[in-house]
Order: sequence, then C-alpha cells, then structure tokens
Amino acid sequence: MAHFHIVLHEPEIPANTGNIGRTCVAAGASLHLIEPLGFHLTEKAIKRAGMDYWSHLDVHRYIDYRDFLEKNPGAHIYYATTKGPRCYTDIAFEDECYIMFGKESAGIPEDILYDNQETAFRIPMLEEIRSLNLSNSVAIVLYEALRQHGFDHMQQSGELRNYTWR
Repeated sequence: MAHFHIVLHEPEIPANTGNIGRTCVAAGASLHLIEPLGFHLTEKAIKRAGMDYWSHLDVHRYIDYRDFLEKNPGAHIYYATTKGPRCYTDIAFEDECYIMFGKESAGIPEDILYDNQETAFRIPMLEEIRSLNLSNSVAIVLYEALRQHGFDHMQQSGELRNYTWR
C-alpha cells in the first residue's frame, strides 16, 4: 500500500490547510506542517474546510525546516514550485516520499530550492498566471502519485442506490 507525505512550508491560509488535511485523509497521506503557521489550528475556517476530519489525520508539526529535516532523516523530498524545471507527471513518486509545497504568498524559499534543484517540479499553467491555489496544487500532485501506484488502497467504484452502472 503506497503512502505519501504532504509537507506545507509555512502555510498562511487556514482554509487551504483544512482542505489539504481533508484531501490527505481521503488519500491516506500524512500531513507535515512547518512553522510558522499563519493561523491557529483551532480557527473556525479550518473547521469549516475540513477539521471534522482532523481527528483522522496523521499530522506532524515542526518549528522550522531544519527541525523537519532532523526529524525525517533520509526522507526523499520533492519540491513543488512554479520555478521547477520539469513537470510533476515526469516524476516517479515512490512510496513514502515527501512532497513539499510552499506558503501561498511566496512559495518555497529559493535557498531551499537552490539546494534541491534535482527534485523540484512544477504544474504547467499559462504564463500569465502566477500560481494555482495551494489546496488545488496538492490535490493535483497527490492524486498523480496515487495514480502511479494504481490507487492500490482506495475504493475505486461506487454504486447508485436504485440503479446499476452500464
């Protein structure tokens, strides 16, 4: 069963983090939050966006990027950035990898990206667009990683109550 780790570096908007937490629960992924956070985890906005799932979420907090690295030695980390040299679909996301996203206003700091150019990637978009919404970006990339592993632990079909699929 493939398992992925989503890392948010200094997230600022509580609704995005709540939505990402909900996506992680639905996907069986862990969420890692690197401080400082732009909000408190008890705010109403997070509850509305997905905090009802928060008790089911495997969530970890770190005081800074260095703390994250120290507590996850040897982690294989991919860095999502609009400055990335290749497309997210060109990455072979392996089981237990970490996929990092930066804060909404500035992304991942350039010094971190400079040191990790070989694992940086981007989501293609029109040139005029600065970036996608953070929670949308996480969903796009996480579900690509899950697709690559055949959605092996996920429910892949549903049923209508009074009908059958043709």
